[in-house]
Amino acid sequence: MEGVQHRMVEVNGINIHIAEKGEGPVILFLHGFPELWYSWRHQILALSNMGFRTVAPDLRGYGDSDIPESVDSYTCFHMVGDLVELIDVLDPREGKVFVVGHDWGAILAWFLCLFRPDKVKALVNLSVPFLRFDLNIKPIELWRAYYGSDHYMSRFQEYGEIEGEFAWVGMDRVEKEFLTDFPVLLPKGKLFKRPLDEPITLPSWLSEEEANYYVTKFQKTGFTGPLNFYRNFDRNWELLKPWVGCKITTPAKFMMGDKDLVYHMPGMKDYIHNGGFQEDMPSLKEVVVLEGVDHFISMEKPDEVNQYIFDFFSRFH
Repeated sequence: MEGVQHRMVEVNGINIHIAEKGEGPVILFLHGFPELWYSWRHQILALSNMGFRTVAPDLRGYGDSDIPESVDSYTCFHMVGDLVELIDVLDPREGKVFVVGHDWGAILAWFLCLFRPDKVKALVNLSVPFLRFDLNIKPIELWRAYYGSDHYMSRFQEYGEIEGEFAWVGMDRVEKEFLTDFPVLLPKGKLFKRPLDEPITLPSWLSEEEANYYVTKFQKTGFTGPLNFYRNFDRNWELLKPWVGCKITTPAKFMMGDKDLVYHMPGMKDYIHNGGFQEDMPSLKEVVVLEGVDHFISMEKPDEVNQYIFDFFSRFH
């Protein structure tokens, strides 16, 4: 990662680690679970050579950023508070940047556009569309009713429980399993499909060295910070009530793979393709679904993603 600068920035009462490269208009890259700034390595290198200043933080609770202890410190408001202050640090003159999000980073980017549209010039989100919550049922209950109690989001809810199971399996194995074949179900006693004594074959887009970067960081920090994002799903559902029915007006594009577990969640394809998504996002310019592509799209198809980002953001400067 030659030429990438690393520094700590104090925002919203915590220290956030950022990686940055290039000069020009800022693109802020927001990673997902269980990832780090490093998931944007291909985008940082490519787009910094295309006239942009690329910035990728470790989100609150991840990597070299601070990890607040309380579960209550991981609501949508805490996260977006971090981003708003970070944007002001990165662009003190205009206080407005381009944003790219993936997975949880995409969820936070939608929230950022919902709460503070003045902070975002344009948005490219990957893998997770805007989630229109059911008013009558909490999201974890909804997914538990559909998938059963082994659904990974349900299994993440009890503080400390899944951490203990992950520790028993080992951080190295857990991280590589998630990056290789993100599990929808995590049955107790047999978390992953493969027997633990069976070696993992990493996907073609992830080298052993790259996978070990993640492993090293998560061995140091553990998973509690990242899991606390999921532990606030239902709390966010309560907090977001004032925004029910609000439209997102930021110019945006969306891309995901057709093998992504999110694409196959109940009602998701219908929402994306039959008008719901466009209704919630009147300024949504395009939805692209890449054939044969899984969840970690920025690493699986970096060239396509880089070009997609460049073509869209170039219209605005």
